[in-house]
Amino acid sequence: MFKILHKEKLAPQINLFEVQAKRIAKNAKPGQFVIVRLHEKGERVPLTIADKDIERGTITIVAQEVGKTTHELGTYKEGDYIYDVLGPLGKPSHIDKFGTVVMIGGGVGVAEIYPVAKAMKEAGNYVISILGFRTKELVFWEDKLKQVSDEVIVTTNDGSYGMKGFTTHALQKLIDEGRKIDLVHAVGPTIMMKFIAELTRPFGIKTIVSLNPIMVDGTGMCGACRVHVGEEVKFACVDGPEFDGHLVNFDELMHRLEYYKDLEKISFEKWKREKGMV
Repeated sequence: MFKILHKEKLAPQINLFEVQAKRIAKNAKPGQFVIVRLHEKGERVPLTIADKDIERGTITIVAQEVGKTTHELGTYKEGDYIYDVLGPLGKPSHIDKFGTVVMIGGGVGVAEIYPVAKAMKEAGNYVISILGFRTKELVFWEDKLKQVSDEVIVTTNDGSYGMKGFTTHALQKLIDEGRKIDLVHAVGPTIMMKFIAELTRPFGIKTIVSLNPIMVDGTGMCGACRVHVGEEVKFACVDGPEFDGHLVNFDELMHRLEYYKDLEKISFEKWKREKGMV
């Protein structure tokens, strides 16, 4: 059982949880994740470790209320317990002194790029962080990213805050300005990562993406998170979650993400009925 010590609403339907997990906090590295199970009958959901505090023995996870489990997690309060938190899982991010690193986070992916941006800055890189949101009310952690970045660019789809457009528009602007970019690291919706990779491909800019396929056990045994990277089949939970974006078969990944949409909807509606929400 893992106690929630702090809960914070970052934006509508986006919640932060600081969870007591001393051993995970001690061993976690940027880019790794945990698999959370709320109770004995709960599904297993992968969530990136967005931050940690070794002295407090805590990890921070950020979850957007999308399906049944993330909505249920959203009902949890400070002092409540999460049944299982398994981790740290996955390979850590490759941190080195590359030069100029552009970190790109879309939506809740902003929380996921924070620990990597921090590590990249500490390694001596010039860090430019691009944060993409649909609208102003969804913006979060801009100040937190400013603490670990040399530049922060915020984009909103509707232009209600920052630069109007998508993260790709901000990256294209940097390229058009002739900025030397040594590495792009993107985390967010699959379609965003696909277009980031396609944008950087003709310029030969190394691009790392953190994938979010369906996962079950998180140890490479079930194969649910398999994805084609180049000519190879990889398991995102143990071989990733980070891969060369120019080699990922994004179309296959997006197709696989749709496999269980109908069942997910049925499960969500059943949960809402049980909670008297409909």
